Amino acid sequence: MQLIITDAWVAKTRTIHLNGMKLAIAVVLFSTLLMVISVGLYHWIFLTTARSGGSFFLPLAERVSKDETVQRDRFLRENLNVLARRLGEIQAKVIQLESLGERVSGLTGINSTVPKGRSGTGGALVLAHPLSMLELETTLSSLELLTRERTDSMAVMESRLFDKKMRGMMVPTGEPVEHSVVGSPFGWRVDPLTGQSALHTGLDFQANHGTPILAAAGGVVVTQEYHSAYGNMVEIDHGNDLITRYAHAAKTAVKKGDLIRRGQFIAEVGTSGRSTGPHLHFEVLVNGIPQDPQKFLNAGRVAVTAQASGVFGVAKSR
Repeated sequence: MQLIITDAWVAKTRTIHLNGMKLAIAVVLFSTLLMVISVGLYHWIFLTTARSGGSFFLPLAERVSKDETVQRDRFLRENLNVLARRLGEIQAKVIQLESLGERVSGLTGINSTVPKGRSGTGGALVLAHPLSMLELETTLSSLELLTRERTDSMAVMESRLFDKKMRGMMVPTGEPVEHSVVGSPFGWRVDPLTGQSALHTGLDFQANHGTPILAAAGGVVVTQEYHSAYGNMVEIDHGNDLITRYAHAAKTAVKKGDLIRRGQFIAEVGTSGRSTGPHLHFEVLVNGIPQDPQKFLNAGRVAVTAQASGVFGVAKSR
């Protein structure tokens, strides 16, 4: 192997011949020199660091650690702020739920456990600070407990409302003939066939032949027959010794033992039996004693009006 060295100043070229032995020695010498320089540099850095109390790389390490801590804290703070905002929104929803529960409890007759005036919050902002993780966890735990209590309370009120609704559906407050006019009320009147004073034990709804007759409440059909005075007749037992009677039908659409729901079609208006023309004779009996059906129907109209007013009020408040 030969090396050619050219000197630009003297314009001379020198050739150095290297055999295998010389080349190996040169490589060993170069490697040894590099190792010596590296060891010396390492010891210099070590001694310098030791003399300065280990603070040679400390500022750089502290800066890197500080930057990581700042980024981590910023990330945690941003997430805490997001959670805090969500927590505020949930608290607002819970307050609305409490207000709704208080109104519903009045309908069910259950005393509300929510203190009066609790639905309103506010005040001046004094010494505000971001929520810490401990404060956030504490608030979430309290909110979870409150939500569980309100859920249990709502379940009780739902059960009470359902029971109340079912009881209401078993009371004959529905109109047996839609858009009809009462021709003869309950009470004493001049009998249209004999001209004598007689007790009219129900209401007569004037309607055309074939007009649908609807059940005034849910119950069970206990009678479906032809009666000499009532003609084609249906009687529905609503429980609690309460029965409704539908008479003078042209034809019936139910039979004894059928389960009936409120507003169900059960017959058609006719003039069968002791009758002068197409109409429905409607009776309400309690313990077998005729009652004025108008009182029950008026109660139904009041309930419908109150319900409509309540729905309108809730929609308006929203």
